[in-house]
Amino acid sequence: MIRGSVSLLGPSLLGPPSRFLLRALSPGLTSPAQSSAARRDPYSSSAMAAQQREHEYDLVTLGAGSGGTRASRFATQYYGAKVACVELPFGFVSSPDVGGAGGTCVIRGCVPKKLLVYASAFRDEFDDAVGFGWLAERPGHDWRKLIAAKSKEIERLNSVYVNLLKGAGVDYIEGRGRLLGPHTVEVTAPDGSKRTLTAKNVLVATGGEATKLDIPGAEHAVTSDEALALDKLPGGSVLIVGSGYIAVEFAGIFNGLGAETHLMFRASSPLRGFDEECRAQVADNLAKRGIKLHAETLPTKIEKLGEGKFRVSYAAGGDGGAGSVEVGLVMMATGRRPKTAGLGLEAAGVKLSRGGAIAVDDHSRTNVPSVWAIGDVTNRINLTPVALMEGMALAKTLFGGEPTKPDYQFVASAVFCQPPLAGVGYSEEEAVEKLAGPVDVYVSKFRPMKGTISGREERTLMKLIVDGGSDRVVGVHMVGPDAAEIMQGIAIALKCGATKKQFDSTVGIHPSAAEEFVTMRTRTRRLEGKGDLKFS
Repeated sequence: MIRGSVSLLGPSLLGPPSRFLLRALSPGLTSPAQSSAARRDPYSSSAMAAQQREHEYDLVTLGAGSGGTRASRFATQYYGAKVACVELPFGFVSSPDVGGAGGTCVIRGCVPKKLLVYASAFRDEFDDAVGFGWLAERPGHDWRKLIAAKSKEIERLNSVYVNLLKGAGVDYIEGRGRLLGPHTVEVTAPDGSKRTLTAKNVLVATGGEATKLDIPGAEHAVTSDEALALDKLPGGSVLIVGSGYIAVEFAGIFNGLGAETHLMFRASSPLRGFDEECRAQVADNLAKRGIKLHAETLPTKIEKLGEGKFRVSYAAGGDGGAGSVEVGLVMMATGRRPKTAGLGLEAAGVKLSRGGAIAVDDHSRTNVPSVWAIGDVTNRINLTPVALMEGMALAKTLFGGEPTKPDYQFVASAVFCQPPLAGVGYSEEEAVEKLAGPVDVYVSKFRPMKGTISGREERTLMKLIVDGGSDRVVGVHMVGPDAAEIMQGIAIALKCGATKKQFDSTVGIHPSAAEEFVTMRTRTRRLEGKGDLKFS
């Protein structure tokens, strides 16, 4: 990573100055012909240059999360744009007045969650060690020490993000920003004072926020924000409502740290949208690790019985009827929504989609030419690395003279349940729905080597989805130890168009679980695609 200022003249590691920089140095270069071209193509370099006039900033970004920070920093550091980034004051639990540089991922999402996943995994490691001759009993755990260490690291990362922006030359402004019009942003500082910024372009990168089910007593439930900052581990059991990434991961966290854990969800298995065979394997693993699954069940009411004691009434599908469970903590992981309230989008004329997300085109531009949006607030693929990609593409489009569309094909993802699930490309169900012609499925299911001595009854699942017509590998999925680390490398292969023949010709690393991906020779089943998508 290259940090610091970049010379506008002469050769550099970043290559020649962008066309935006050259125009900034020679402001009278736009010709009548270029102006005409700008009207025809809003993404032409002349159209972009025409926008860079008579404003305090080239870009004002609302939100210093992953996407907003990347777009702001790259626009300044790589392309010489004048940028301001507006973010709410730091805090561990978000609110209309609390945010912080780093955003959801760094402060109350991916990073602190992964730290707690690490902490919770030690319990099973201690248990597995007995089979390998270790005689020590399982030690106790200090929740407060864990949270203090987690908080210290998050505070450090928050400072890192602030310094990244300032070091790149971005004006970092703390406060709440809202649009007053297509080129005007009002910032309310923590002390209540206000200032107005004018910008040739405004980027909205405010992310999303946790939601709760609308049921009586919902105020007694926490979300992932609060769950990552609890003063103490609940004395009783924990009920998590939901079945997505967050719900499944927190079920593993609380269970691993010693709390009796219930997972309640509406569907028949957790992790809707993932490969069905993988979903079933995750559910089996959760149950074997002691998590109590309440499938096809919805909470109907939460009652507070006393300090740290709640009764949750529920309705179960099928013949399950109604019932209740008493727990020490209720956590709702029932989805997130784009964070658009109070941003003044209406004043600027920015359109929202039916789900409340900001509607954008393929280049992340809204219906208002000077207003752009990236990340979870657009509800495309809500992953941190995707927001980073969108931020880089936006900087290129606005200031690099290189209109760039984010590329959403073969984006890998992982769920840090225990053991984790990871995948890239099409699930078996998606492949059948969208591809034309034969779809070949290869499946391997086995007990990990470590389990043969530890005694853990858990299976690893590995799966390849192949387009039968072209031999292209179009989907790879895994449930098992190190799945995320393995899948990142596999994603590169799929991005490069790897075929099953190329997988087969690759020599594996032995002994490893990863080698199974290059040794699956026997097709498990062949299905017929119902779509019209063909790979060459």
